[in-house]
Amino acid sequence: MPETSPNAPWADRAWTAVLERTGQTAAEVGLRFPLYADPESGTWKSTSRGSWTGGFWAGLLWLRALASDAPQDRAAAAECTRRLAHWADQDTATRGLIFWYGTALAAGPGRDSTAAGLREKAARACLAAYDPERELVPWGAAFGGPRMLARVDAVPGLVPLLAGLAGEGQRAAHGHLTRHLTLSRTERPPRPAWQAGPDDGWTPCAEPAPGWSRTTPWLLLGLADGLHCLADGLDSRAARALWEAAGRLTAPRLAPAAELVPPAQAGQRSGPVDTSAAAIEAVALLKLAALARTTDRATEAERLAARARQILHRLCTGHLSARGALTDGCYDAGRALAPCHELIWGDFFLAVGLAILTGRTDPFAT
Repeated sequence: MPETSPNAPWADRAWTAVLERTGQTAAEVGLRFPLYADPESGTWKSTSRGSWTGGFWAGLLWLRALASDAPQDRAAAAECTRRLAHWADQDTATRGLIFWYGTALAAGPGRDSTAAGLREKAARACLAAYDPERELVPWGAAFGGPRMLARVDAVPGLVPLLAGLAGEGQRAAHGHLTRHLTLSRTERPPRPAWQAGPDDGWTPCAEPAPGWSRTTPWLLLGLADGLHCLADGLDSRAARALWEAAGRLTAPRLAPAAELVPPAQAGQRSGPVDTSAAAIEAVALLKLAALARTTDRATEAERLAARARQILHRLCTGHLSARGALTDGCYDAGRALAPCHELIWGDFFLAVGLAILTGRTDPFAT
């Protein structure tokens, strides 16, 4: 059996390697934002504006800064965060991904006031976009296509972002999360995206395709953050409903036959895997385990934490390159776009998972 205790040497070695890779990436991309890197050369495809992944790069830089406590690392992280500012006014629910993960480690006391201000501005913009009839912050039109979509990648980040605004913000966060969880019960496995129809109806979308690797991990991550940041405002019935949703979504992932690293598209055994989905899942499970320990769910907490440790061990011993890159992530299997590459959000969630596992950060610091 592999050593998967929180103090296992493999976790510390991987943490060091991932931070070293972060420094290499920063030197390569300069003022651009990394998206995905070639698995052989390590060369990054980057963008000038960050797209929906910019917050993960800022978050990685903040993790490096908090680990090193070096003024130059803090300055680099703060500058990267400031370059996300234009996204606050864009019509996209991915502002949750951009501004929660790009500012969570920066906006605490004594850190970076600009990041805190950006987070609040983005939260208020998302609250203004909330549709109370649909109980949803729509996917938005910033990236083209129909605006009134419910996509699972609009759940993580957006729930804690909204919940940071008391009262109306917390109600919107709960409504948004509940809408997505309700839709996730419609099909097994959950469908990634739905388009709003007449009379509060919803029509399944063809893209992303059913069986998309990141569907359940994104839902679980948003759910874990919702259970944490909405806890004080939930009555016992609402809290029980969220825990029941967590049980329903985690059950297939805790089954003995469940892959530690899932295929990018379910049912395509000969296709690529997606290590980024596994890294997201590991972080979500660690968060749920931490919450379960505080709610008399000790057995459940241990099962969740054990699964997360197994995933992280597999990623670090089977998919982490010598340069500290998490390889075998799949950006978009349907378009054969970066199907076995290093992905910036994969690196970020691996780093967060290792930081939580080794006690370097609180599960809900980000």
